[in-house]
Parts: sequence; C-alpha cells; structure tokens
Amino acid sequence: MPRLLAMLDLDALFRPDSRTSGWRRMPAVAGEAMIATSHPLATAAGLEAFAAGGNAVDAALAAAVVLAVAEPTDNGVGGDAFALVWRDGELHGLNGSGRSPGTLDEVRVDETGPRSVTVPGAVRAWADLAERFGRLGLDRPLGRGAELAARGVACTARIWNKWATDPAAPFPAPRVGERFVIPDLAATLARLAAEGPDALYRGSVAEAIAAVSWLEEQDLADHRSEWVEPLRLDYRGVEVCELPPNGQGGAALVGLAVYDGLEPGLHSQIEAMKLALADVYAHVGDAPWPEALLDPAHVAARRALVDPSRAIDPTPSVLPRGGTTYLCAVDGEGTAISLIQSIFGNFGSGVVPSGTGVVLQSRAGGFVEDEGHPNRLGPARRPFHTIIPGMLLRGGELLGPFGVMGGAMQPQGHMQVALRLVDEGDDPQAALDAPRWRVGLGREVALEPGLWDAEDELASLGHDVRRANVQHPFGVGQAILRLGGALIGGSDGRGDGYAAGL
Repeated sequence: MPRLLAMLDLDALFRPDSRTSGWRRMPAVAGEAMIATSHPLATAAGLEAFAAGGNAVDAALAAAVVLAVAEPTDNGVGGDAFALVWRDGELHGLNGSGRSPGTLDEVRVDETGPRSVTVPGAVRAWADLAERFGRLGLDRPLGRGAELAARGVACTARIWNKWATDPAAPFPAPRVGERFVIPDLAATLARLAAEGPDALYRGSVAEAIAAVSWLEEQDLADHRSEWVEPLRLDYRGVEVCELPPNGQGGAALVGLAVYDGLEPGLHSQIEAMKLALADVYAHVGDAPWPEALLDPAHVAARRALVDPSRAIDPTPSVLPRGGTTYLCAVDGEGTAISLIQSIFGNFGSGVVPSGTGVVLQSRAGGFVEDEGHPNRLGPARRPFHTIIPGMLLRGGELLGPFGVMGGAMQPQGHMQVALRLVDEGDDPQAALDAPRWRVGLGREVALEPGLWDAEDELASLGHDVRRANVQHPFGVGQAILRLGGALIGGSDGRGDGYAAGL
C-alpha cells in the first residue's frame, strides 16, 4: 500500500537521514534578476514584483510582507528588520530595530510577555527602503499581504513543527497542508496599505500595542529607522560586510579575522568563533562599534589564545535564541539587497494586541541587567540584536548578498558560509547545503550529521561534542552571487523556499 501524505511520519522530516542520493542540488542560475527566500510564496512574490517592473528592493519588500504572513512563528509586523543595500557602487546599511520604553519602572529583563516588547521597527524599515530605493511603493506588497492573510496559507512542515511544539503559541497550530488565516492581521495590513506606516505607530493600533505592553503610545510615535555605515573586513580578497551595533554582525568579522592565520580546520574555526562571540557579547550594545575588536593587535592577541591541542572556554554565560527570516535579491541593474526580519523568540513575546493580529517581538529579552554592561536595559535603548544581513564585495564591486538566520547561529553561519564560498570555492547552493557546527556554552559544540565523522577528533581536543537531532538551531540561509554576466543563487534545504530568477 502506498504511503500517502496522511500516513506520513512527519517527525521523520526532522531526523537525520542517510537515504539521500548523494548527488548535488543544483544552484539557481539567471541572467537578469534573482530572489532567494525561505518560503515558496515569498519567492513567487518577489518574481512577480520583478515582472511588474520592480527592482531588487521591490522584490525583497514583496517577499518580506509575504513572509510576515506565511512564517508567523519567526517574523512579522510586530518585529524588527535590518538591511544592506548595494546601489550604484555604494553600500548602505539600515538599522530598523526598536527601543525599550522611554520610561522604566525598574531594570528587570523578561524573556517573554509584556515587558519583553520593544517598539516594532520592521514596517518603518520597509517604508524607508521603499522610499529611498524602490519603484513600486509599499502599498502594493502590503495589500497583497492582506489578501494572503485573509485567504490563508498552506502550512509547511517546518512551520507546523515550530508552531505545534510551542505551548504558548497565540494562535491554534494548523496541520501540515492546512490553510491558516489571520483575519485581524489581514485587516491591519490592509490599513497600512491604505494609510501608510504611520497607521502602526499612531492611532488605534499604537493604542492597542500600548494597552498590552509596557510601551507607551509616545514610544511608538517617536520611532525612526537609522541609516548606518556598514562594517567591513577583507578576508582573502573578499570584503565581508556586516551592520554595526546594536547587532552581532561584528562577531562574524572577528571570527574570520582570528581564523585567518590559524591552522585551517574545524578546531580552528570553532575556537575563532568562540573568541569572537565572547568579544561581541561582552562589548556590544546600543553604542558605536568598538573598533578595537578588529584592531590587528587585538586580533593577534585573541588568535594567540587558540591552542591547536585543546579547546578553550571563552564563551558567554548565555547565548541568545531566535526566530528569524532572511531573504536576498539582485536585479539586472546591479542593485542588491540583504534583508532580515524577526520577532526574536518563537512567536516573540506571545503578546497580540486585541484586534490587530500582530504578534509583538520579545527583543527586550536581549538586554542584560548587569551594571555597567553596554547592553544593560535602560530607557529608550535598543537591545543587543541577533539578526544580521551580510554582503560580499570583491575589487570594489558587488559579489552578492548572503545570510543565515537563527539566534546565536547567525554569525556562526555567516562565517561558515563565507569560508565555503571563499576558501572552498563553493557555489551558493553548495555553501548553504554544507554541514554546520554550532558553538554552545563552554566547550560545547553541536554537529550536524554531515560532520559526525569529526566527532572523535574534536572530542580528543576537549570539545564537548553533541550530535544534533534537529536542524532548526542551525539556521536557514540564502545567497546570490554575481559572477560575470550571470546570477548564481542558492536556498537552504533546511528551509522551505527556493532561489529563482528571470
């Protein structure tokens, strides 16, 4: 008897499996434009925007709004967004993160609930990107998003798994393949399409947000995005670009800088990243990037701590979780965008203002309470942020956007994908499909099944090796490279989406 979908062992989708063909998944190739996302509806929306005459930013915004509906576990109108945009030979950075309340009653960090909410910055960031770089405006994708939320989205296995295993999910979990609708979110998106982004930050929606969180209406009215100067590191002839604080993108650059000069291999990669995470989590907050972290003398001193014969213990006492969506796009004129958005934990704070369908993010859970720490909770401050978009340049020209979502995995994923692209010469799909490691606390390192053959060697060096039993903690990535006259793209098999172009 055939094994029909209704009889499928869904848990098997999230267990290691050696029954693959052993052959490569081919990268996407296009001559004009390309978009890569974690959900098929989002990629399709991006292609539709291209076909309507939009550029890479328009395609990315179309996809971003769809993802806010199709992946409600990870991102949405109630979250934040960051972006890197390459346009006319210049790189632009956008920090779309929100702040804590302007007035605090006490310094207490909650991971979920009303006191974990910060001002949602994604909608304002979308509007700023559309205004500065787009052609089609934001009302079009917002209107399409409203239609999708009202019509319903067939739930993928990945989203079902994250949704069904969250006991605090604010909406009932759909089954795999079942259409879920969020009518209140549809109404909010339709209102934003008609009235513009101010409809989130002022009026009845802002009032509803303030009514269920520690934010005040003025906190929302005061919110603005910030255009910032990206951080850059030359790694073996390729310029790796990240956003400055309050994000953790600098950790990817510090990790690459420390690794460059070490004996190549997994042990050196893991140790370099542990040192980078320790540096960034100790010194980064809502303040300018501490330039000393990439100073050659500091990098050399950190590199000298790496012992080729044993593992060290420099990681922080806590590593952040995360629920995030990443996408990228490149058009025929050479404009490229790397965009990431998130509500932090699974379903963020778990708080949904009445009548809005908007799940508010839990980014205030990223603050610390420690006196004197640069990331200490304070009035109108932005928390240490996990979400980071990446961009690669070579010889002053665009190579392409890339990113890997997933809490503390993000700088680790950026480093590993960059190493695969630069050191190994992988195409984007191969780089994303490659097995990953994930640094934990102390000497802990988790290995995906493709790296299990390195377990004994790493354990002999003192690493606390764990065999991963689910793929979610290793993130989902996307990447597009411009090589000659063509675009070569990839979409992480750990997600649901694909890369496609015109």
